[in-house]
Amino acid sequence: MSLLTIGTVAFDTIETPYGKAEMVIGGACTYISWAASYFTKNIHLVSIVGDDFPQSELDALTARGVNLDGLETVQGGKSFFWAGRYHNNMNSRDTLITDLNVLADFNPILPEAAKSCKYVMLGNLTPQIQSQVLDQLDGSQKLIALDTMNFWMDIAMDELKSVISRINLLTINDEEARQLSGEHSLVKAAKVIHEMGPKYLVIKKGEHGALLFHNGDIFFAPALPLAEVFDPTGAGDTFAGGFMGYLAKTDDTSMENMKRAIIAGSAMASFCVEDFSLDRLRTLNDTEINDRLDKFKDLVHFDFK
Repeated sequence: MSLLTIGTVAFDTIETPYGKAEMVIGGACTYISWAASYFTKNIHLVSIVGDDFPQSELDALTARGVNLDGLETVQGGKSFFWAGRYHNNMNSRDTLITDLNVLADFNPILPEAAKSCKYVMLGNLTPQIQSQVLDQLDGSQKLIALDTMNFWMDIAMDELKSVISRINLLTINDEEARQLSGEHSLVKAAKVIHEMGPKYLVIKKGEHGALLFHNGDIFFAPALPLAEVFDPTGAGDTFAGGFMGYLAKTDDTSMENMKRAIIAGSAMASFCVEDFSLDRLRTLNDTEINDRLDKFKDLVHFDFK
């Protein structure tokens, strides 16, 4: 089935204990699309870039089955740019530069084919832009997911709650879940957030895995222990891409299949952090993905007597 993703296509400069990567390709939409492309080839990307964005990167996305009819290119404009430095434990980072550039005037216009996509992933953008996208959908969607962050909770909580009331699934991290709900317990937080509208809630806990909540049921997916994490940038978006790509491939939104999708997303995120930028995602093959999924299966399977 078709997947629509909205978000940033950007440049990043990243510093980690393993080195520095300057002006590499980043952006939520980019990571989501690359990860999803290993499960489905009917992906519609809606974003904005300047004419400084490499055509070779756009060609690579097209080759992965990503439709770029909804990508606006601003002549003479510069693409969104973010620079950050990770601390030694890789769990926290400092933002050094955020240049919105053409993103400051982003007014997403969905192509006709994108309006009927059955699966939608709204990447981390202003609640206003996310709402604009929802207004353009034709109503035939099977699942609409949204990602957000504490920044929007700080400055636009009412607008954020309004758009959250219109979606089926919310993905946030544990601290954001606590801030959004006002509850410290994640179980209590999930109950409060469900009452805001979403039937499904995914709470990401970084190296400690992810939790899926639905109708009183809870599923926990661990993160795969890795010897080295080179660059966590884009891991959350890669998770979302694998998760939504798997759902689009299987066209099954049952709780049982959501569990499988969580593992698929976790597997893709585990690849993402193994190298800078998109470098690891570019070189993946189906055998590697299946082997990684088997490792997750071994990680959580046991017999109890």
